[in-house]
Amino acid sequence: MPDGAAEAELLLRAGRGDEAAFLLLYERHRTPVFRFACRMLGSAQQAEDVTQECFLSILRRPEAFRAERASLRTYLCAIARHLALKQLRKRGQETLVDDPPEEAPRGAAGGRDALSTVIEAEAAEAVRSAVLALPPLQREAVVLFEYQELSLVDIATVCDVDVGTVKSRLHRARERLRRTLTPFLAGRPAPLAPGERETRP
Repeated sequence: MPDGAAEAELLLRAGRGDEAAFLLLYERHRTPVFRFACRMLGSAQQAEDVTQECFLSILRRPEAFRAERASLRTYLCAIARHLALKQLRKRGQETLVDDPPEEAPRGAAGGRDALSTVIEAEAAEAVRSAVLALPPLQREAVVLFEYQELSLVDIATVCDVDVGTVKSRLHRARERLRRTLTPFLAGRPAPLAPGERETRP
């Protein structure tokens, strides 16, 4: 994990026009930021736009980053989140309601371990579609936790909420995913060792 103070110094140098410093930070953090935005928006082009704007944003105000508060990766994810939600609002999607009502399919039931196996493998288009169909606040919690592998504390920082809210959103998201993926999971054997990360800070 890069040192926060060292990255803050690199960012200040990049803000003063040091191209080498900027390229180092860009190459280090571009991929996780892009992947987060892509899974939030479901569009590689829009994710690329968000990623570019994210890095331009930190160049405009490099002094806004505080290494003692969060890592640069967490800080970048917070900016990318803001930009991604802005894009979703332009599409007319609700980004303020945590758990809008849904109609659960009949006979919905799913195994925790089976879902974990599918998420970790990320082999099925059904999973990607199901994650993308989650309400934005739940989607970001799943993406940051399961794919970006941020801690609950870091996710709370990115989303500007408390850890309890993050846990609640993860729980609701997993329940929705189980209901959605029940047809796909039917008949799959349970794995020998569950791989789902525990929701601990």
